[in-house]
Amino acid sequence: MNGVTDTRPPLPPFTLATAIEKVQAAEDAWNSRDPDLVSRAYTVDSQWRNRGEHIVGRDAIVAFLTRKWQRELDYTLRKSLWSFHDNRIAVRFQYECRDASGQWWRSYGNELWEFDEAGLMGRREASINDVVIEESQRRYFGPRCTEEYGRDLPLW
Repeated sequence: MNGVTDTRPPLPPFTLATAIEKVQAAEDAWNSRDPDLVSRAYTVDSQWRNRGEHIVGRDAIVAFLTRKWQRELDYTLRKSLWSFHDNRIAVRFQYECRDASGQWWRSYGNELWEFDEAGLMGRREASINDVVIEESQRRYFGPRCTEEYGRDLPLW
C-alpha cells in the first residue's frame, strides 16, 4: 500500500470519466496554491521530475511548491487529459503567472502520472517550456468554472 490510510478517489484502473475527474481534481488543487493541500494527493515517498529537479517525498513537495508560488505570482493553471491506461494518466497543461518584476509568462507542458491502488500519485514527470507574454495576452484569470471542465487547451 502507500504507507498511509488515505485514499484519493477516483481510484485506478481509470475509465475515461474517472481519468477526466482525476485531472480536474489536480487542476483545482494546484489552483488553490496551497502546498500542503496539493501534497496530500501524492504518496509519502512520491518521486517527481520537474524541469531539472528531482523531488522525493511530501515534505520536499511542500517545500518545492512553496518556493514555486512565492516566485510565480497570480498563478493560474489549466490541465487537459491526453491519455490514460490502468493506473497511469498523461496530461497537457498550461499555466500563467507573473514574476516580481511584473513580467507575465505562459508555461506549456506535459506530465506523466502513475498512481498507487489508493489513488495517490507515486510518480510525476513534468516537461515544461516557458514563453514571455504581454499582460494583454493572458487567457486564464483564476480557476475555471464548471461549465469549462473538460475543455481542451489551445496549442498556442
